[in-house]
Amino acid sequence: MTKKTINVALIGQAFMGRAHSNAWSQVGRFFDPPRLPVLHTICARHGETLKTFAEKWGWRKAETQWEAVCADPEIDLVDIGTPNDLHRPIAEAALAAGKVVACEKPLAGTLEDARKMRAAARNSKAKTFVWYCYRRCPAVALAYQLVRAGRIGKIRHVRAVYLQSWADQSIPLTWRFDGRIAGSGSHGDLNAHIIDMTRFVTGEEIVEISGAIAETFIKRRRRMVGQAAGGIAEGLTASSRMERVTVDDAVLFLARFSTGAVASFEATRMATGNLNRHGFEINGTKGALRFNFERMMELDFFDATADRAMQGWTTIYCQQGAHPYASAWWPAAHPIGYEHTFTNMAYDILCALGGKKPIVPLPDFEDAYQTQRVLEAALISARERRAVKLSEVP
Repeated sequence: MTKKTINVALIGQAFMGRAHSNAWSQVGRFFDPPRLPVLHTICARHGETLKTFAEKWGWRKAETQWEAVCADPEIDLVDIGTPNDLHRPIAEAALAAGKVVACEKPLAGTLEDARKMRAAARNSKAKTFVWYCYRRCPAVALAYQLVRAGRIGKIRHVRAVYLQSWADQSIPLTWRFDGRIAGSGSHGDLNAHIIDMTRFVTGEEIVEISGAIAETFIKRRRRMVGQAAGGIAEGLTASSRMERVTVDDAVLFLARFSTGAVASFEATRMATGNLNRHGFEINGTKGALRFNFERMMELDFFDATADRAMQGWTTIYCQQGAHPYASAWWPAAHPIGYEHTFTNMAYDILCALGGKKPIVPLPDFEDAYQTQRVLEAALISARERRAVKLSEVP
């Protein structure tokens, strides 16, 4: 019997445009989802490059107006891969038209926009999803399962970092350095991921933020000329005009979880020597877990219940068939990479839309709004130099 299809429209053709296009085109080749995606329409502002992008990635149609995409009766799912300031208007229009919405992270650039997106989702019957793709690393999904199974006991400490080093003085002022578009810098770009990952793995909510520090090291950058060719800093040139940077370069803060566990978070795009190092260490009464994305197939586990003479960190290589998502890909010891996290999430989205249980839970607008509240509380803490309870950020 022929499977039902779902017509997907993707808005955005840059870095996330490539990652999402690859995910939708590959998911049916490696997984067996209950519904199959059709790459129906790609939408972006730069029409001169859009046709080439559509042909390269297999999109049937190209469109430069997102309003037309949201109104198109043939579209079932709108995938938002734009800069943060466009998340809300696109999501609101798509939900009003009854479309499923999958939105890039963070949910929005500002808490107010995120709150309006949550309200639009609550008022719609359509499902929503947010691309917190690192939940779909087999090692992170396994950590989630081990915590649920009680393997590390009651959680006491959480440490999370996201360290990059690409944003040196040579990088011009792209949208990621403009607070009107991005909302924040390393905070919304990177801290959002590790906040979501630790909330997901622990199953606990953050209830208080304290000791937050936000710093901008490079105060002015040259205005960008032209269009980014793809990656975060790929293909950019700069004019001679210097303009003020209006986002953070680094944000660090302390936190307290709902069951009393304490935590630290650190995110920066200026950690020299760290290309994309992010992850967590979670310490409990019966054991501990440790993950670093630069070794994304590995999860470190410490079993404190074992005989003391045999205790020590064990590295689990998460590429066996019993590990989450691993059976869809390659034989053991044939690792997957960054792009596979998006494909794994595309599978779970299609499962949710086809009445099949996802491998691990998916973040919707309601879930992602809780991460947005933490982001906002940390900014308030840094600005006002005080502890902030999440109850202050409804």
